[in-house]
Amino acid sequence: MPPTRTKSQYTETEAAEELGISTTQLRTMIRSHVVERDEDLTNVPVHTFQASDLVILRLLTNMQRSQPPQETVSQVS
Repeated sequence: MPPTRTKSQYTETEAAEELGISTTQLRTMIRSHVVERDEDLTNVPVHTFQASDLVILRLLTNMQRSQPPQETVSQVS
């Protein structure tokens, strides 16, 4: 078995790959769980993540995957 690669910093793309999601999904997750407003994202000059950040994001990813899809109710007039 090859040794596990350990890094101290992950780019946005690397973080998304580690989580098994797209960068768009990662950005959406951060918008909904981490920052309060979209403007707060512009205050972060570089999106880098530490291994501990990935642990939390992985928990959120697993929670989202385990939730049943929401049904949409269409109204008939």
